[in-house]
Amino acid sequence: MKNYKLAKLLLWPLLGLMASAVQAQEAVQTTPVIRHFVFGADRPGFTTVSATTRYTAAHPFGYDFNTSSDGNGPFYFSVRATEGNYRITAEVTATGADAVFTIKSESRRLAFLQNQLADGATVKKTFIVNIKDRQIAGGGTVKLKSREYDKLDWDDKLTVEFNGERCALRSLTIEPVSNIPTVYLAGNSTVVNQENEPWASWGQMIPAFFTPDVAVANHAESGLALGSFLGSKRLDKVLSVMKPGDYLFIEFGHNDQKEKGPQAGAWKSYTRRLIHFVKAVREKGGIPVIVTSTNRRRFDAEGHVENSLGDFPAAARKVAADFNVPLIDLHRMTAVLYEALGVEQSKKAFVHYPPSTYPGQREALKDNTHFNTYGAYQIAQCVLKGIREALPELAQHIKPGAPTYDPAEPDAVASWNWPESPRKDVTKPDGN
Repeated sequence: MKNYKLAKLLLWPLLGLMASAVQAQEAVQTTPVIRHFVFGADRPGFTTVSATTRYTAAHPFGYDFNTSSDGNGPFYFSVRATEGNYRITAEVTATGADAVFTIKSESRRLAFLQNQLADGATVKKTFIVNIKDRQIAGGGTVKLKSREYDKLDWDDKLTVEFNGERCALRSLTIEPVSNIPTVYLAGNSTVVNQENEPWASWGQMIPAFFTPDVAVANHAESGLALGSFLGSKRLDKVLSVMKPGDYLFIEFGHNDQKEKGPQAGAWKSYTRRLIHFVKAVREKGGIPVIVTSTNRRRFDAEGHVENSLGDFPAAARKVAADFNVPLIDLHRMTAVLYEALGVEQSKKAFVHYPPSTYPGQREALKDNTHFNTYGAYQIAQCVLKGIREALPELAQHIKPGAPTYDPAEPDAVASWNWPESPRKDVTKPDGN
């Protein structure tokens, strides 16, 4: 017995030292570091990426999805990454006249759209990418829909999509950042980062309008209502990573209409849950922002937009007024936008395409709820207008030179130029 006690006294400190060493080693392996990549020629301090450098389970960086900068069209470059915000700096050089490039990240989040470069010029562009995972601090995981398991937004890597004409991506610097405000998004298919062409949402367009000192973390998903967002533990996830001073934009209504039962409705469960979101965010020191639902494309005989959302926009406005919450009234702005475009031209903002426009598309797409990229970009500018009016501190992070927007005077459809991503799917997203 004495020998056992002596051995125990000697062993416990040793086990403690071993545990500390393991923890220290794990910290070294998982702590994010600044990564510098150069494409082509070697550069001191940079990791060289050749045409054959491929991202794999065994190789934590490289070209992805069978693409390469040596090929035609856009390419993907991925780096294994843990949850957090990352500041990306892309160095681009024009290799000919009329050079132009577009940069997206993850599930088609827009960073820069059709930036022009003079022949021979080199430019550095910086933007923020948020990486998320399913784990919730304190226990539990986000319950994903089946379609989300293949989304770039939910994998364990950071992916940059580069689409350039007569220009080349020379280098990428990826730096973890933790001291910047984050704008979290909670919503449905009109907000989520849509993975595939031709679908799009304002949530994946809005990052392009911010300076690289604010992050956008999109936790929206198609088909969700306030109740299912809560039930799948997405609010728990947002709250587990939210810092004081961060924002949560909340837009629901389309799918909340489907709820049945005596407690369902705009003035009952919807209002109660919206209040719960507001209080929960404020308890974390965050700033809730209520966003009314985008209108569906529905016109009356006189060409005016009909409200198909019942009392849900009014209920959202009332919660915002009663609890002194900043409000962005997309419901009102989208009515102005659609009427400005007109009955027929407004189809150009939605997923309306004749058969065979996209691979595997046998029938015409006629969706009056979900936006295409042009429509999503217009809605994002409506959100930007709302930020300028209701959130002056956040508005300070809007890029200098970003245009002011009037939904009564939308951008010309004919001038819209969006380089499509390789991933396409004509399956309609969940939600109505």
